[in-house]
Amino acid sequence: QVQLEESGGGSVQAGGSLRLSCAASTSTYCMAWFRQASGNRREGVAVIDSDGIISYTDSVKGRFTISQDNASNTLYLQMNSLKFEDTAMYYCAADLSRCGTLYPQNFAYWGQGTQVTISS
Repeated sequence: QVQLEESGGGSVQAGGSLRLSCAASTSTYCMAWFRQASGNRREGVAVIDSDGIISYTDSVKGRFTISQDNASNTLYLQMNSLKFEDTAMYYCAADLSRCGTLYPQNFAYWGQGTQVTISS
């Protein structure tokens, strides 16, 4: 069992930055960020595996950076040049045995989410 706790969400103006954190209760093989805007499906944002291999969804490439601190089992998402359409609840996800593509069904463990609101 893995507990995940996100932090760092908030409200900023378009063009601003936020840094999300996700503290995991144990080491994992794969961690990712997802987001879900009101009325929309949950979509994958970025994923990183234990070897540091990273993938982003196209809409955040060049603006968001995923990273992890293996010593503290903490996942980060640095979000720059934020846009109104980045507004969503952001979720941390993890899996212990595989690192698949950015679909929710590929991840067994989820945090409660942290809200990110961008004002235009």
